Amino acid sequence: MTSKEPILKQYMNYLNVERGLSDNTRQSYERDLRQLMIFLTQRGTDFTRCESNDLFLFLHKWKENGKAPRSIARCNATLRGFFAFMLDEGKRIDNPSTYLVTPKLNQPLPKVLSEATMDKLLQTGDESDLALRDLAMLEVLYSSGLRVSELIGLRLTDVSLSVGYVRCLGKGNKERIIPLGDPAIRAVKLYLYALRKRLCGKLENDRLFLNVHGRPLTRQGVVYILKKWGKAHDLERTISPHMFRHSFATHLLEHGADLRSVQEMLGHADISTTQIYTHLTRKRLLDVFRKSHPRAD
Repeated sequence: MTSKEPILKQYMNYLNVERGLSDNTRQSYERDLRQLMIFLTQRGTDFTRCESNDLFLFLHKWKENGKAPRSIARCNATLRGFFAFMLDEGKRIDNPSTYLVTPKLNQPLPKVLSEATMDKLLQTGDESDLALRDLAMLEVLYSSGLRVSELIGLRLTDVSLSVGYVRCLGKGNKERIIPLGDPAIRAVKLYLYALRKRLCGKLENDRLFLNVHGRPLTRQGVVYILKKWGKAHDLERTISPHMFRHSFATHLLEHGADLRSVQEMLGHADISTTQIYTHLTRKRLLDVFRKSHPRAD
């Protein structure tokens, strides 16, 4: 182990225990910092002695190598957080990342299904047993705005059909409770009553949504089901789990929900993340105005 390893491990532990960041986020940060470690070693320096110019050159090399602006922005944030941590821990007397400039990102608007499309999608003429599971899954996705990882992680005890809510463990192991609409409650009840026990068979499994082998449904399984469902309903576009989450948030705001409530239901740590949906609703209103108002042009 080199002298550089301990502070990196301390920082990863800090991100896990104190910041509660997800495994994927921590792994991204660690990859960035390990690449920086190699770069600094080649320049004859390390985390404790590097200067601002070293970090500028590191990010410039990323840009020259064709890294996307979003990746560079994330690495920039990684460096800021890491060197602030080193400063707090007394490992440095200055912060070399202070003057780093974050590249501006053109954040694309989320892809959203219209209410009419969603209504069409949630109608089923399929009488197969698995259609009961698929419809229950789709109704829960649209009713709660869950991430796909949260959906497949749901356990039987996380859903209260009598009260009408679902409880999930989101990013950073933060728990939140989200109401379920009546169609979702009915679909889940039917799935539990008519199918789930048969899927489970002799296996002991407390996950809510199971595959044909009685094991927990995977992310890939959900994506496959949505593609198949969309094709069966003659949708021209491929649908993804996150489109349900985007549609959930957008439709709530279009019907008068306040931004703070939507933020809480989505599990966003920062309300600025939720605000992108207000841009989307404004854009749709403008499109309607331009198409409908006699003096829009």
